[in-house]
Amino acid sequence: MSNEGLQAAQQKMADAGVAQTAIDVFTHYYGQLEDGVTGTIPEDTIDPYLDPPLLEDVSIDPAHAKQVFDQLAIINLNGGLGTSMGLDQAKSLLPVRDGKNFLDLLVEQVLAARRGTGSRLPLIFMNSFRTREDTLAVLEKYPDLRVGDLPLDFLQNKEPKLRTDDLAPVTWEQDPALEWCPPGHGDLYTALQTSGLLQQLLDAGFKYASVSNSDNLGTVPSPVLASWFASTGAPYAAELCRRTPADRKGGHLAVRRSDGRLILRDTAQTPEAEMDFFTDEHRHPFFHTNNLWFDLEKLDAALTERQGVMGLPLIRNEKTVDPSDKTSPAVYQLESAMGAAIEVFDGATAIVVGRDRFLPVKATSDLLLIRSDVYDLDERSALVQRVDTVPSVSLSAGSYKLIDDFEPRFSHGVPSLQDAVTLDVQGDWTFGADVTVVGDAVLGAEGGEVPEGARVGTVSPA
Repeated sequence: MSNEGLQAAQQKMADAGVAQTAIDVFTHYYGQLEDGVTGTIPEDTIDPYLDPPLLEDVSIDPAHAKQVFDQLAIINLNGGLGTSMGLDQAKSLLPVRDGKNFLDLLVEQVLAARRGTGSRLPLIFMNSFRTREDTLAVLEKYPDLRVGDLPLDFLQNKEPKLRTDDLAPVTWEQDPALEWCPPGHGDLYTALQTSGLLQQLLDAGFKYASVSNSDNLGTVPSPVLASWFASTGAPYAAELCRRTPADRKGGHLAVRRSDGRLILRDTAQTPEAEMDFFTDEHRHPFFHTNNLWFDLEKLDAALTERQGVMGLPLIRNEKTVDPSDKTSPAVYQLESAMGAAIEVFDGATAIVVGRDRFLPVKATSDLLLIRSDVYDLDERSALVQRVDTVPSVSLSAGSYKLIDDFEPRFSHGVPSLQDAVTLDVQGDWTFGADVTVVGDAVLGAEGGEVPEGARVGTVSPA
């Protein structure tokens, strides 16, 4: 049935207007799926990557930094809906601070960088078919954002979800939109080419791109990083951060033994029996932030040479066609990670940056921290850490996982966390105004109300 399944999937994509190159990429992965490829990377095929350069050691020539910044485009991945937090629209529309959402703050960061450097610095979003309309509506507030004839966004491709039993495209009459999925953020490179944006950027004199996720407010445009990347002559670079015990699930770079290339290994690519190696922050001391830099001319050359098929490692994701209905048919989503492109380019590299460049919001506990007095917004609309060590926050999934449950429990304001070490909320608690958390605080499973002005927690022993 699989050959029929492939033909049906190809036809479905063609009928939906998906570009032929994107269909070719899907066909490449379909063949791997058929062959039983799972994309796993065993520990005995890699060596840890232990000696990347450090941003703190970089010194730059300001004139060179200005020259490079004038040739830099900022690309932001904005295809996610935040379904794990109960959202049904772009996660970047979620209010973060002072009534501003992620999009507002990302735009303000770029506009501030333009004012400070006099550079063009276009900001372009890669949207999915589910996030485009809402995102462009927000961006209408910023008439000065557009640069020349460059668009404000380009569209990620889409592909059919495949039934796990026969690899045919799934049919789901209850909501046909759920028959489709994005091909993971590894589609970035294909979408840049098929949308025509890559050629537009090259024609407009842009040579470099900086890429990050829209839920990460730490990636303030950086002339220092831009100058470092250009001076290496590398075609591609990834930003890394030093791992802590809290980062054990984050993907990491490693050196492939067979050819000495840097590669990316994510959780889904690690054999289950070897997760102890993956989560060992001493064995693999740096995690991959998904902040990337690449040379647009060299990317164009690689895509041309490979006829649009980058050949990134397959990530086979097994889900149900309706994520909210676990009894709906099981499907495969064929995905790839954009960070895996590091193995495509000769001379690709990486750099260790400060934790201030990695401030993602993956859960409501992250959102609580970002909204708290642990951070301030400066004149660049950048989040500035006000404490030496960011406290650890754990919120009960039953009461706080979904944003519609989280918001009413903090309707009187977010507690002060400046003097906190840990906050572990185990039950259903509602917070009054002006609550302060100090030291280590545990709010038990019994739940209740934290009254206005309360101080909770105990000071840890020295």
